[in-house]
Amino acid sequence: MSIFNATSHTIKQAAQCLRGGGLVAFPTETVYGLGADARNSEALKRIFIAKNRPQDHPLIVHLASFEQFDAWACDIPDSAVMLAQHFFPAPLAIILKKRPDINIVVTGGQDTVALRVPNHPVALDLLRAFGDGIAAPSANRFCRISPTQATHVLQELGDSVDMILDGGACQIGVESTIIDLSGDHPMLLRYGQIMRSELEKVLNLNVLIPDALLKSTVRTAGMMATHYAPSTPAMLCENTAIPHFIETNTQMKMGLLSCGDAFSSYAHCTVISLPANPIIYAQNLYAKLRELDALDLDVILVQTPPQTEDWEAINDRLAKATHHFREH
Repeated sequence: MSIFNATSHTIKQAAQCLRGGGLVAFPTETVYGLGADARNSEALKRIFIAKNRPQDHPLIVHLASFEQFDAWACDIPDSAVMLAQHFFPAPLAIILKKRPDINIVVTGGQDTVALRVPNHPVALDLLRAFGDGIAAPSANRFCRISPTQATHVLQELGDSVDMILDGGACQIGVESTIIDLSGDHPMLLRYGQIMRSELEKVLNLNVLIPDALLKSTVRTAGMMATHYAPSTPAMLCENTAIPHFIETNTQMKMGLLSCGDAFSSYAHCTVISLPANPIIYAQNLYAKLRELDALDLDVILVQTPPQTEDWEAINDRLAKATHHFREH
């Protein structure tokens, strides 16, 4: 499968490919998505096969504008209108009650649907050219590191994708915030660049976070305990514990993703440093994890970032990426 530079011509080709039931990977401001016609059952099934994704995991439907929400959701609350007016296009997906005619393949069998308007020119041009909803989870194998460059998609999915549109590196680098507005009270189901406090300010309401028991039910993308993970075992490590771990495990070939420039390289440990700036860190997180994952290491250490709200999305992804190591 070739990568195509995103031009007006290739975007039209991609829209035609989608109409024919094909799979098109395309950039958004968050990560690259694996797109299919959200009304085509057979095309949607190809997404699940390509990603090896369980069929009860809902997909996010991408739309060109909020005005299209009426074709997908019913009983749209004022809170959704308020968020759309304030943020869209944005790295924000909104869960609403689905219309009866919406394909249950896209909703994972649930009575709700996740909708968003991405803030990326290529994604928006593709959505306008296609004219309807494009279901698009991240373009990677299920639970693995999300792609933030077109080459990542090719490495992950190869010939299972019909077209890959190259729109450069993603500007945000972690997946969208997801808020559930289908019930009696707004609930934050996934952390993203748009923070809980920002949502609450617009809505003038408290946004709830599900407790651990509720999170065991997959309501939307990214709710697995293990997710966004490299193939190499990865573990979070506090700043003060890192030197001791490296110096007492000289038989291990390891990598370290540091937050800041506090660590130099060791003979048996490759160090990649990211700035202690949540925006730049998020932009580069997945690409740098992929670099370390390609080095045939025994373990990847990840320095624990700050625990403030502007780092919540990053800490959420790192907790999931390192969950398997903690459990075993």
